Amino acid sequence: MSDTGTLTEALRGAASRFGDAAAFVDAGGWPIGFAELDRVTDELAAGLAARGIGEGSVAALLLGSTVDYAVAYLALAKVGAVTAGVNPRFTADEQRRCLEVVQPDVVLAAEAMGGATLGTSAGAQVLVVPRATSVDDLFAGMRVPGGTPPALASDVDRPVAIVLTSGTTGRPKGAVFTDRQLAAVVEIDTGGAWGGGGPMLAGTELAHVGFMTKLPWYLRKGHTLHLLDKWRAAEVLRIVESSGMAVVGGVAPQIALLLALPDFDEHDLRAVQALIIGGGPSSPALVEEARRRFGAAYSIRYSSTESGGVGTGTAFDAEDEEALHTVGRPRAGIDLAIRDEAGKDLPPGEIGEVCLRSGAVMDRYWRDPEATAATLVDGWLRTGDLGYVDDAGRLRLAGRRKEMYIRGGYNVYPMEVEAVLATHPRVANVAVTPRPDPVMGEIGVAVVVPRDAGDPPTLEELRTFARERQSAH
Repeated sequence: MSDTGTLTEALRGAASRFGDAAAFVDAGGWPIGFAELDRVTDELAAGLAARGIGEGSVAALLLGSTVDYAVAYLALAKVGAVTAGVNPRFTADEQRRCLEVVQPDVVLAAEAMGGATLGTSAGAQVLVVPRATSVDDLFAGMRVPGGTPPALASDVDRPVAIVLTSGTTGRPKGAVFTDRQLAAVVEIDTGGAWGGGGPMLAGTELAHVGFMTKLPWYLRKGHTLHLLDKWRAAEVLRIVESSGMAVVGGVAPQIALLLALPDFDEHDLRAVQALIIGGGPSSPALVEEARRRFGAAYSIRYSSTESGGVGTGTAFDAEDEEALHTVGRPRAGIDLAIRDEAGKDLPPGEIGEVCLRSGAVMDRYWRDPEATAATLVDGWLRTGDLGYVDDAGRLRLAGRRKEMYIRGGYNVYPMEVEAVLATHPRVANVAVTPRPDPVMGEIGVAVVVPRDAGDPPTLEELRTFARERQSAH
């Protein structure tokens, strides 16, 4: 265990070091400082304890990406409860499935989201949370002015967060993280250092792994995190420009939307030094355009919910082969292996399942020992992704295990085909999916987005281009 400490200790240390500097700026435009954040979460923790919420309690947050969410998460950690965030963009049925998995004792539900009904149907105590418009409004009526939470014994293996993998299809799973895993994320992302942060953007919902496991390092670095009610390209670009943001994080479609703004090139983005993009692959065309028009480095990050949101990454100064066609190398403190179905390590160049090992990998799935045993094997996380390590030690993804199709007896990995077609100068994006074929069994179908809708590449042009670079699929 490193000296990075618990989530609560990260907040205490940030309050002491950064004082009145803004920890968060709400979408409504008002800030809360680090010292205020510590005080308010103490008062809410005291109020939660008075309601019987404490160590071992399970809480679900049906809140938007607001300061309210961050305060609730931190206050619950101070009383020893475990917090599960439920994505507010999910439908009511999807949220209900999430609550069925979590089985919360208490639901903190936004007044405007109808979460109270869902919480009651789950048999949980429901605390309705009006949207705050200032620090004074935060959890008004629930906080104990000047209060502090009961003393809590130090236990780095106490569950802190449940990050739900999905609610869109089937039954979601909840990845459990204790303070031990959160401290490992801090170590991987910062080396345990304090300070040096600046303005950043919450590019995903706060229920996402990108916030739930990384909040301790946001606090330790002294970042000011700008929150969004809804991700809108024009508003994001305004915040990036006005705040002098040096590092912009997010997912590839968000960068594409920013670049598509008609007035993008009129903004002063000289402060931006790097783009850190995860959540899925970035096409070579997007990486090239983003580097050129932002005038910044572009790092592709590969990870998963279960890995704690950390995995591999391309170097900021990577040559084009790495930057455009791989997801880089394992970050410090992370081990990578490619294995066959029997769990045997495969040599460079051979496609198999991507497996990761680090202190940040989830502790387990919530109340699902069978799925845990299938996913965590001898300390390694089976990601379900397919890929291979090239001769330079870089990870190249080939798709998901379930996405592979068999054409004429040969395995075909959609991402390998996509990687070739995406380098065509007139292709902006591409997706490959299989369909049944009476002769070959399955064949791939490519859906192509042209760079110029008025002058798309022809089918024969794409076939010729791909044929010169890849065997027939």
